[in-house]
Amino acid sequence: MDRRGFLIGAGCLAAAAGATAMRPRERMSLMGKLKLEDVIPQKFAGWSKYDTNQIVTPEGENSLAKQLYSQSVGRLYVRGPEEFVMMLIAYGDTQSDTLQLHRPEVCYPAFGMEIIKNDLAAIPLAQGVNVPGRDLTAINAERREYITYWTRIGQSLPTQGSEQREAKLMSEFSGVIPDGVLVRFSTMAEDAKTAFATNRRFVGDLMAALSPAARRVLVGDAPTAAVGRALAARA
Repeated sequence: MDRRGFLIGAGCLAAAAGATAMRPRERMSLMGKLKLEDVIPQKFAGWSKYDTNQIVTPEGENSLAKQLYSQSVGRLYVRGPEEFVMMLIAYGDTQSDTLQLHRPEVCYPAFGMEIIKNDLAAIPLAQGVNVPGRDLTAINAERREYITYWTRIGQSLPTQGSEQREAKLMSEFSGVIPDGVLVRFSTMAEDAKTAFATNRRFVGDLMAALSPAARRVLVGDAPTAAVGRALAARA
């Protein structure tokens, strides 16, 4: 083999070795054996589950989302005559090139709702503990919905599609196939300020009602520990 052929061959071997090293070999699952339907309480802090089929979900019977989300729970909660929040938590045990979380900016337009406002948000989980997420306003001819959500990919909390892809790529570099979860809350009200305040009250009440293991599924390790410290200080 001449020198040129040797260099080409060596380059191919190096590329193959690099690809093998980058291939994810370990799965990360913060869910473990938990079941969302069981760990998300139906009653807490005056909120109660109310049966409805009006919640916008990212999956249809034959959609790709059926493959993506291994567990999901969608509920309407009410408290008193005026407070209600629609909740969707969708969990996928594998985040890959073909299976990635569907962000609300994608699934709401697919259901005929236009996103007219999309803002970064610091979503309070407990006193002094926030997670990064987004506040959206979606409309159609019949309704205006105010949406607060965040996503978790492994231990990352990406706020947009590019960050989501970056989090997945960094996990692949470390040899890990991450899990992921979409956590979404929405309501309808006379104005955005009232609606988003309701979403935030609900999030705080829910976090206080969850076990540490359930919180970990939704937000990852560091925020779970911070929420635990905040709740202990409040007690």
